Amino acid sequence: MMGVIQRLTSLLTVIFGVLVLTFLLIHLVPGDPVDVMLGESANVADRAALRADLGLNQPLIQQFGHYVVKLMQGDFGQSIHTQTPITELIKARYPATLKLALLSLLIGVVIGVPLGVFAALKAGHWQDFVVTIVSVRLSAMPAFWLGPVLMLIFAVWLGWLPVSGMDSEASIILPAVTLGFGLSAILTRMTRTSLLEVLNDDYIRTARAKGLSEQTVILRHALRAALLPIITIVGLQMGSLLAGTVITETIFSWDGIGRLLVESIEKRDYPVTQACVLIVALSYVLVNLFTDILYSLADPRVRHA
Repeated sequence: MMGVIQRLTSLLTVIFGVLVLTFLLIHLVPGDPVDVMLGESANVADRAALRADLGLNQPLIQQFGHYVVKLMQGDFGQSIHTQTPITELIKARYPATLKLALLSLLIGVVIGVPLGVFAALKAGHWQDFVVTIVSVRLSAMPAFWLGPVLMLIFAVWLGWLPVSGMDSEASIILPAVTLGFGLSAILTRMTRTSLLEVLNDDYIRTARAKGLSEQTVILRHALRAALLPIITIVGLQMGSLLAGTVITETIFSWDGIGRLLVESIEKRDYPVTQACVLIVALSYVLVNLFTDILYSLADPRVRHA
């Protein structure tokens, strides 16, 4: 019971800290939403009237207080530019980001974990060297470089996939592969390292001495013991995918929460920016909480502790 209370307390503390930092940083960024909406040539009276209508003429502490009070009532407010309820914007955009993140995670796990196991079993051989080199190269490729390269090859030159947008089911392939390749490289190295640490343990030698097949020893004993670091990476990367798809969504014109965040920053749409950052932070915290639960399921020692 105490552990649950501590987790909830830390969750609320992190969310409140994100709210404060986001609010302050947004208002410190150069630019004014009034200038964006009316233009710099607007007269003083129109600017003052719009500023008062948006509540931007109030002290920052008062603006923050009103925002927190509304947030506690489940009201994210409205977009400054479109007057659309932010809840509707989030509902329209977040599923696209979640879909992209889950598919990217699936690609990363399907490629990374088997390659990591293969490299660990071939440790010291040329196969291990090749897998390690490829994973290092992939992890060194940023999304803003890998994305356009994949777009150039598979969309422009070969014409197999859409360049960008969300007009067809195939549109998700390129952005998902862009994110999934980087994740697979990280998982490959982590799986290899984690598995090598347990392959020489006493219980692995005992399992082999009992006459168990090598597949059973690897999958049921060694890989299960090596799962904790892998779960950690998967959990952190899932949070990063939900939070860090900003660049990829912008490159591929994927209408998710990341692209909405970029658009709101460009327009100085403070309420939308704050809501997007809050949703991203909440997603990250909840994913980490789910990762802790998986710890206890994967390792009885954590559950008993």
